[in-house]
Amino acid sequence: MNIHKPWLALEIGNSRLHWGLFVGETLDCTWNTDYLPDSVIQQLGNGRTLDEFPAKIFTLPSPLPLVIASVVPSQTALWQSYPNVKVITLENVPLKNTYPTLGIDRALALWGAGIKLGFPILVIDAGTALTFTGADSLQNLVGGAILPGLGLQFATLGQKTSQLPQLETQNIISLPSRFALNTPEAIQSGVIYTLLAGVKDFMTAWRDLYPNSKVAIKGGDRTLLFNYLQTVYPEITARLIVETNLIFWGIAKVYSLY
Repeated sequence: MNIHKPWLALEIGNSRLHWGLFVGETLDCTWNTDYLPDSVIQQLGNGRTLDEFPAKIFTLPSPLPLVIASVVPSQTALWQSYPNVKVITLENVPLKNTYPTLGIDRALALWGAGIKLGFPILVIDAGTALTFTGADSLQNLVGGAILPGLGLQFATLGQKTSQLPQLETQNIISLPSRFALNTPEAIQSGVIYTLLAGVKDFMTAWRDLYPNSKVAIKGGDRTLLFNYLQTVYPEITARLIVETNLIFWGIAKVYSLY
């Protein structure tokens, strides 16, 4: 990697595209877009930029080198026509003791967090799915867990039951009463308090194994969960680091090896 050369990192998530502009290993800025159609991808490959991109992109050479980490194979395939593209796979991540179906997003976030914050490390990803992924001091994957995130739990109750309303995470502005007196708040209470208890349980179990380990949380619901944890379980948040760019850290470290 040229330490002065700008390049783009792209995390293809379950619902959106997450972008990072780097200069060498320095993350300059990040932004998100919806999935892009093939015609727009071709325009980007031909040097055109989008209104959703930062204005500074217009001043840089086009097309910029692109490094992709993706959990959606059909979306990955659309980007193969982009010039100078690299797709990071699990085999490119130096993490030890991985298994073949470990998500590249989990592996990169864990690797990036470990390199920046130190091993051992536990990463909580509060996204569409809520995941826990940990590594020990020798950079071995210890393992983790996956469960539905806040929004997915609300959506499932709304879609799979005939009498319960569907709630949106962005409309929840405060911690609900634990013992609710109406149906929407009862759903919020059931989902949120059990989710918080689960996070506390995993963090406690991890710190029993690795007392000096740091724990980092990322994902779209990271701030909401952190604030709720501070209210309900303040004792566990003292060493909980809120950091949205863990995957970008991991992408940069792996790309530096090319």
